[in-house]
Amino acid sequence: MRPTQMLRAGGEGPLGKYNKYLGGWGNFGGMKQRGIITYGLSANRQNPLAGTAHDAVFNTWRRFSRQVLYVAPPLVFFYYTMEWAIERNHYLNSKQGRAEFGDEE
Repeated sequence: MRPTQMLRAGGEGPLGKYNKYLGGWGNFGGMKQRGIITYGLSANRQNPLAGTAHDAVFNTWRRFSRQVLYVAPPLVFFYYTMEWAIERNHYLNSKQGRAEFGDEE
């Protein structure tokens, strides 16, 4: 069994199963492209956090305002239901509650 050959970064050489290597990514032997201009900006000239605080405030408000009607009504309903249940439990376990409902168990 033959070990796997390494892929080379450039050049045309016989590699692979059919002794054909097409080159690097996108280099398939076509015509050279002309008129394509690329620009780059140095990493130490960029400001990656530009506008982060401003965008965070407004994005948070936008997301909150769209979701509040899905979350708030059930939250309020279940909060008041839980408060009622806690108060009812305290009453039923108090002297007055036991006197009123003690014989129903």
